[in-house]
Amino acid sequence: MRTPPGRSAADFGTAVRAKGWMIGVMVELPDEAAPVRHYFAVGLEERASAEWKAIDAAQRLGDVATSPVGGLEPVHAIAELSARAIEAQALRAGEVRSLGQRTPRLWGPLERTYRD
Repeated sequence: MRTPPGRSAADFGTAVRAKGWMIGVMVELPDEAAPVRHYFAVGLEERASAEWKAIDAAQRLGDVATSPVGGLEPVHAIAELSARAIEAQALRAGEVRSLGQRTPRLWGPLERTYRD
């Protein structure tokens, strides 16, 4: 099925492989007593590569935690980004976008993954 110009396959309910991940990285910031989770949107299909790209970006903010903090892993692939979210937020392939410390809401709906 061809997708009409200006529309995505997600608009028609067609199964589309997401090509991005929401990654949470625990970062030690100078003004915080304990490491905090910082969220990144990463435009890579492979989860491991997306995690490493997020770690590289997080290191610009501060030191990445080396062990779990409050039961949270230092690096966690939270969810695959839906094709609709990637398109709506204009995330390019290979791009790493810092989303801050609050849980991102503009990137939903997220496709939860439980493959760990």
